[in-house]
Amino acid sequence: MTTKVQALTLLTLGAALMVAPAQTNQSTQAAAGARPAPALSATEQTVYDIKNPAPWFSWGADLRVRNEYFNDLLTLNPNANLHQQDYFRFRGRLWLSVTPVEDLSLNARIAAEPREWMEPAGYTPYKGNSGLDWREGFIDSLNVVWRNVAALPLTVKAGRQDLFLGDGWLVGDGTPIDGSWTYFLDSARATYELKDQHTTIDAIGIIQDAHDDAWLPTINPNHLLVTEQNEKGAILQVANSSMKAANMTGYFIYKNDSQVAANGDNADIYTLGGRINGPLSDHWKYWVEGAYQFGQKQDPSLKHSDAGAAAANYYHDLNAYGLNSKLSYLFKDPLNNQLALSFEMLSGDNPHTGNDEMFDVLWGRWPHWSEIGLYGYAAESRVGQEGNLIRFGPTWTFNPLKDLEVSTSYYALFAMSDVPTREASTTLFSNQDNFRGNFVSGILKYKFGPHMNGHLWSEFLLPGSYYSYNTVIPFLRAEVMFTF
Repeated sequence: MTTKVQALTLLTLGAALMVAPAQTNQSTQAAAGARPAPALSATEQTVYDIKNPAPWFSWGADLRVRNEYFNDLLTLNPNANLHQQDYFRFRGRLWLSVTPVEDLSLNARIAAEPREWMEPAGYTPYKGNSGLDWREGFIDSLNVVWRNVAALPLTVKAGRQDLFLGDGWLVGDGTPIDGSWTYFLDSARATYELKDQHTTIDAIGIIQDAHDDAWLPTINPNHLLVTEQNEKGAILQVANSSMKAANMTGYFIYKNDSQVAANGDNADIYTLGGRINGPLSDHWKYWVEGAYQFGQKQDPSLKHSDAGAAAANYYHDLNAYGLNSKLSYLFKDPLNNQLALSFEMLSGDNPHTGNDEMFDVLWGRWPHWSEIGLYGYAAESRVGQEGNLIRFGPTWTFNPLKDLEVSTSYYALFAMSDVPTREASTTLFSNQDNFRGNFVSGILKYKFGPHMNGHLWSEFLLPGSYYSYNTVIPFLRAEVMFTF
């Protein structure tokens, strides 16, 4: 393990151990009851006035600085070229909102993320090079929002926007290739609220191009890919919260893929799913979501025995399923201790059938449970294209100090099929075992003030016999975020 890995690991985990005893120091700080929000300080009032110079206009900005280090994560091979990655990411964003008339607003945001590669880049168009990569800037949000349409409880939002449904399991990021630089989907969303019935109906249409400059011009244009295929979609979601202990949501999602990149898909995917969540008591809460998929997919890297190498040119019937769940216990003590048990299952393909059984996470290719879970699929399928997975284990979270959150997780990881659904290399997987390995993480998050926060993030995968190499895979990140 390198000196940098050792230093950041000890810093993160050591800080977690140091703050843990603070639980006893704060055990007497019981809540004194609800209090009215304090008035803004003179400084914060000035900031608010600057950001809101007129009743019809507001604006803001943020800057995120990250250093990320990982090893063997993209390659799954300690002997491969570019197996070690170390770089800084500088993401800046500027946004504004204009409300010319009541209930109608125009929103826009521009974003850029230059990177400084300390080691030769293992991905992005800068691959193989080190130094400063200016990349490009572009408009990652541009939409119109119309509320109370025709005096009805209807809101329409059309244009480039961030979409996040539920906990983002299947809809959370429309631009997975750019790595959390942006999340947008070019889409239109209509939300109708039936207040008396505690029901909300969402209808969403999506037209997402694989390139970032298809609809809007970019700054310093590089014609970058944000996903591997052109994508069209339609979503109908109905949510009901009549029962506090059982908030229910049902949805239908259609996604059409048209291949652009070599590892893109041609597909028509139909997803039927639902989730239910709520409190079981004062201390227990739960979340369960499941989905079934059918349709057809032409996957160029699918390994099927029905037609040998020619199978990649065939459309295969899709027959897949997924489940995502969490059970949490809230101690409701002064330190906000919480203990959660997660279980996730995503079907994998059976190469001995004529179907494609691998679950497709649609627009859910973001690190909803770990960064290793995101990048670790690059050599097996595509970045964030999780599938063929069983994941379960606990997470403990608490706040030893007012503005400090500590979180640690362990997951046992398995593959539902010992044969990877996609495989860029025949040497990276044993094809003989289902155990992916043991995953552990430790995270510290701290809020320095109303305009600054940061975190130290560490993850490790101890690979199991599903893989050919068993070298420990680390992911480390330090981040500071400034918001105005």
